[in-house]
Amino acid sequence: MWNYEKRLEFPVNIKEPNAKLAQAIISQFGGPDGELAASMRYLSQRYSMPYKEVAGVLTDIGTEELAHLEMVGAIVYQLTRNLSMEEIERSGFDKYYVDHTIGIWPQAAGGIPFNACEFQCKGDIITDLFEDMAAEQKARSTYDNILRLVNDCPDVREPIKFLREREIVHFQRFGEALRITTEKLNSKNYYAFNPGFDRCDNCNN
Repeated sequence: MWNYEKRLEFPVNIKEPNAKLAQAIISQFGGPDGELAASMRYLSQRYSMPYKEVAGVLTDIGTEELAHLEMVGAIVYQLTRNLSMEEIERSGFDKYYVDHTIGIWPQAAGGIPFNACEFQCKGDIITDLFEDMAAEQKARSTYDNILRLVNDCPDVREPIKFLREREIVHFQRFGEALRITTEKLNSKNYYAFNPGFDRCDNCNN
């Protein structure tokens, strides 16, 4: 069970609206490497994780990704609130506006809606952990790209820098989880890295 603390993990106080930036940053809300996919990925994978300490890592990080989803939503909302119709049209935000006004809806920067096919829950502990490490690096790369776009906007840049730093920490934690997992592999595990699993009794080698 979760306890909700009614504050953002890192403050978001954006003074000037900027719909162009919002259209890029929304990718970390509902894009292929965004926070919605991350939270659903980890909170789904924890059920088939046989080691409680690694399941705990998945639960911890999946929960924090929900907090990051909240932060990205706050950033996009603050960048688009109080826009005039002229600003909406001039920024190219009019296409989004037609369908969602200024509601926060999960999509990538290119307008592609969120799709659960963008992440995997394989039920194979090694496969899932490699998926998770790759996901954190892809999210970090996306935040790198966003930081290049917000170089002159400190109100936006600081929370984005925080989110990027957390991706690096998560990558390291999943690396530790992978080490714990590989140390526990034995003849009872169903995954490879296990010579007995891959051995062909009818083969010559």
